[in-house]
Amino acid sequence: MAGTDRAAVVSGADVGDAVRRRNVAASQPVAVVQKPEAEYLKKTAQKSPSFLDVLDQWEWLFAPLIFTALAFFTRFYKIGLSPIVTWDEAHFGKFGSHYLKREFYFDVHATPAGKLLVGLSGYLAGYNGSFEFKSGETYPEELNYTFMRQFNAFWGAVCVPMAYWTAKELNLRRPAVWLVTLMVLCENSYTTISRFILLDSMLLFGTVATTLCWAKFHSQRKNSFEPEWFLWLFMTGLSIGFVTSIKLVGLFVTALVGLYTIEDLWRKFGDTKLPVTELAAHFIARVVGLIILPFLVYLLSFAIHFAVLTNSGPGDAQMSSLFQANLRGTEVGRDSPLEVAFGSRVTIKNMGYGGGLLHSHVQTYPEGSSQQQVTCYHHKDANNDWFFYPNRRSEDYNAEAEPRFIGDKDTIRLIHAQTGRNLHSHEIAAPVTKADKEVSCYGNMTVGDEKDHWKIEVISDAASRDRSRVRTLTTGFRLKHEVLGCYLRAGNTNLPQWGFKQIEVTCTKENKPRDTYTHWNIEAHTNEKLPPGDPGKYRSPFFKDFLHLNVAMMTSNNALVPDPDKQDDLASQWWQWPILNVGLRMCSWDDSIVKYFLLGNPLVYWGTTAGLGVFGVLVVWYLLRWQRGYKELSEDDVDQIVYAGLYPVIGWFLHYLPFVVMARVTYVHHYYPALYFAILTFGFLVDWFLRNQKKAIQYSIYAILDATVIGLYIFFMPICWGMTGSNKQYKYMKWFDSWRMSDA
Repeated sequence: MAGTDRAAVVSGADVGDAVRRRNVAASQPVAVVQKPEAEYLKKTAQKSPSFLDVLDQWEWLFAPLIFTALAFFTRFYKIGLSPIVTWDEAHFGKFGSHYLKREFYFDVHATPAGKLLVGLSGYLAGYNGSFEFKSGETYPEELNYTFMRQFNAFWGAVCVPMAYWTAKELNLRRPAVWLVTLMVLCENSYTTISRFILLDSMLLFGTVATTLCWAKFHSQRKNSFEPEWFLWLFMTGLSIGFVTSIKLVGLFVTALVGLYTIEDLWRKFGDTKLPVTELAAHFIARVVGLIILPFLVYLLSFAIHFAVLTNSGPGDAQMSSLFQANLRGTEVGRDSPLEVAFGSRVTIKNMGYGGGLLHSHVQTYPEGSSQQQVTCYHHKDANNDWFFYPNRRSEDYNAEAEPRFIGDKDTIRLIHAQTGRNLHSHEIAAPVTKADKEVSCYGNMTVGDEKDHWKIEVISDAASRDRSRVRTLTTGFRLKHEVLGCYLRAGNTNLPQWGFKQIEVTCTKENKPRDTYTHWNIEAHTNEKLPPGDPGKYRSPFFKDFLHLNVAMMTSNNALVPDPDKQDDLASQWWQWPILNVGLRMCSWDDSIVKYFLLGNPLVYWGTTAGLGVFGVLVVWYLLRWQRGYKELSEDDVDQIVYAGLYPVIGWFLHYLPFVVMARVTYVHHYYPALYFAILTFGFLVDWFLRNQKKAIQYSIYAILDATVIGLYIFFMPICWGMTGSNKQYKYMKWFDSWRMSDA
């Protein structure tokens, strides 16, 4: 070739070097000699990369540090500005106080871990638990409410770097990772909700942490049974245990991990090359890591809850009588006679989960018999007191004679102490549970009939195998109506407003000995003719108390339905949340106090909601093209759509749809966990559509999105950091009438 006949030129030579050139035989190897100056420049370039190169190399460290610093600034700045109890601080601050005073309480809204952490924040702040946390009340000087708020803000702030790492694990490109992180950082509602003594920041932390650990575990799918694989499996389990111990809403992200696990095991089950022993090992590892470990964490939160709350408190009545009897300062079981006799004045506790005390009051049923109502009630008052009396056939009863003890198979009457009427049932349908018979109070000591008769059936006794006596606290029994053959039951069905939302008591024809809602025990007992005893020396088993409290929470939570007779200005509907139709005033709107308004960043809300629809169109588009034979997506592309797009969409549905179907009262903050998954979906879509575009187009669109998110966040910043003075000066933020941040 002609090129081989040409003389070789030393690298770096210029035209003036021609006199030093010499011909080299074509067959001889050519030695390329590099000038010392060029070699130095090359080495210098290798040793001294540009500033941008350094940033690119260390972005994994610098970016999360900067985002974290910004998160702590936005969540902590001016956090103590308002010195009053704001919104639900009235609830959760009070629960923290109960822990510090070790008083047993009952809360329908949440499991114990978050409230334990609120109590811990109070303890670290030097608070003694004496403040009542009444809504709108000013905090006393000795209570460091600012530290307690900062403790809660910490959980909200660390969600930002976790969002960054989650987006990276989902294989989003760097600009999309930054966009997702910015949307979490600059979401106004996330900032505001994190700055108070509430559980929402902890719930959001648990949701984000579980999603991050799941994404980390998924990225290790090709490294099964390696140390890092086990690490992220068990970290996912710990996160699930934590988030469900904050609120039962954590079960929704648990369901997301569960669906992924089922799909993952199903894939492995279809791999015929996978040994059966390895498949079994995968199954066992997930059972241990994702079921047993979270349950142990959840169980531990209740164990700590019971260990701390050892004093009698306002939530006693929700628990079993034996549990109450072992609380310090309780009146249950203290000096009560051990064995029950005719003439004993008692309170009768339903032994079903969440069961209350047998109760009556002078109000009558509006329909049916129109006789005096009988209900179950969780609060202690004199209307819970009943007398044991013989049946009407026992003519020889003498109240002044020696006590006659009551036992199994005895037929008795129960006389309501306040009104003197007999516990009664008849052939009239119950007001709500129509298949059962109505239970009422009727007649008096002399007026009545055999429908006032109830037969005792002893079913258990924690103190003795002897069923010949009914004992305070320890004996469980059923009350069978002698004429109708039905059993007295209180099944956690709430009466309408005319029954004060108390629990319906009925007489059920179904003879189910294991139905605990037909089981009763004597809680309080007084009888001057009997010696005092100490029935409280017997303890209730932990697992029984654990189940009892969980069922009580769930049944009471389900009873939080909207009251048509009351207007709740703070409540909102599920359809309003994704379109940012409404916000929430967190305190009084008086000009003299600092005002806060729960409202999201418009671009974050509207963009993510639109993104959910776009993702649906995208999936349909690719399905149609796949059906037509197009093979444009690689296996990696399909995996990216499924795990970075579809699973966040599923997470959004799991966190949003329950609030669509449930009948309970709902508020805007119920949407916040679902919003996080919508943000991840939005980040995936932007990344997907821009991945093959020119750099100029990519950078322009990302710049516009990032700038808009930041700009809107700053524009609405006063609603997060507190609005002082007249609310009318903030009317520029009131884009819609439904955004009630200004009365102007």
